[in-house]
Amino acid sequence: MTDATASGAAPARLGPRDVLRVGAAGLRSRPMRVFLSALGIAIGIAAMIGVVGISTSSRAQLQATLDRLGTNLLTVGPGRDLFGGDAKLPEESVGMVARMPDVRSASATAKLEDTAVYRNDHIPEGESGGISVLASRLDLPRTVGLTMASGTWLNAGTAKYPAVVLGSAAADRLGVSTPNVQVWLGSQWFTVVGVLEPNQLAPELDAAALVGWDAAASRLGFDGHPTTVYTRARKEAVAKVRDLLAATANPQAPNEVEVSRPSDALAAQQAGDRAFTGLLLGLGGVALLVGGVGVANTMVISVLERRAEIGLRRSLGATRGQIRLQFLAESQLLAVLGGVGGVAAGIVVTAVFAMTQGWPTVVPVWAMAGGILATLLIGGVAGLYPALRAARLAPTEALATP
Repeated sequence: MTDATASGAAPARLGPRDVLRVGAAGLRSRPMRVFLSALGIAIGIAAMIGVVGISTSSRAQLQATLDRLGTNLLTVGPGRDLFGGDAKLPEESVGMVARMPDVRSASATAKLEDTAVYRNDHIPEGESGGISVLASRLDLPRTVGLTMASGTWLNAGTAKYPAVVLGSAAADRLGVSTPNVQVWLGSQWFTVVGVLEPNQLAPELDAAALVGWDAAASRLGFDGHPTTVYTRARKEAVAKVRDLLAATANPQAPNEVEVSRPSDALAAQQAGDRAFTGLLLGLGGVALLVGGVGVANTMVISVLERRAEIGLRRSLGATRGQIRLQFLAESQLLAVLGGVGGVAAGIVVTAVFAMTQGWPTVVPVWAMAGGILATLLIGGVAGLYPALRAARLAPTEALATP
């Protein structure tokens, strides 16, 4: 017997709306099973959307930071001499670098060895909290892009006296949140005049106490040799300046100079984050695969439970193609429910995480569209075998099922 009725009349055609209605009716009859099966899909999609969204939001924050601070900051530091010892930059290195044609500004800090800072004079010497003490030039904020969280930066007056500006991490470790308090620095009292905001291009300044260049020389035994020269070059001439910095900072021994670009370190960190993102996406894919297996299992059980329904529909004139279409529609609807829920959950996870980190919330459109397309593909693959099995049931055999 063919798919036509015994009278020879052509079978009724099912429109798209009819297919969706019939498929949805099958899902409504088993709400708990549908929920659990869709949940597997939703977890996989949410994991993938969340990973992509958080990674994209992180990159957006990094790009915003680089746009604000610039990628044209270079640093110069002393390397090793021919005998493997610690080299020194000349005292004149800052001025020589600042006079380079393509350099917009240059400033410097110098680490004061054997000098520590404490909250008071009763703290044991070994408990310095890892805070370094740096002599700093007055134009450092303009060159590096430092901003104040509270108080003010050093000026021509305070730079000659026992005044100190704390990096954000240093202030936290010392328990200082506002200026006009005193700390024990170099076995004498220094007054905090300001606290810096965190700086991603110069994170070494976050855990530092910065004193004036003149005060370091007169009160802390500073010899005048800088340990880091910060250089802000013209954007179109960064590579050129980088090639000339070593020879300019120390003409007599350029091989004893190390030149770096802080934004390169941030880019390398971002590359590491992308590798980690790939791993998490793989885990999300596994979760999605498990969800697809759950959908297939649900549809196979549905065929076994609804043999009588299938036989009745076949007896009333439904064709094998219509039966296949019904079960494929159920499988697709089940997968789409999980996919839409997963996309929504992924967006919420991304937004909440980005808000806690102070990042912009960015979820690529391609990720959302890809999530829905992935669920459609999974629904089609997962429902194909159950649909074919349902269509192969003969009406008499199906109706005979108790």
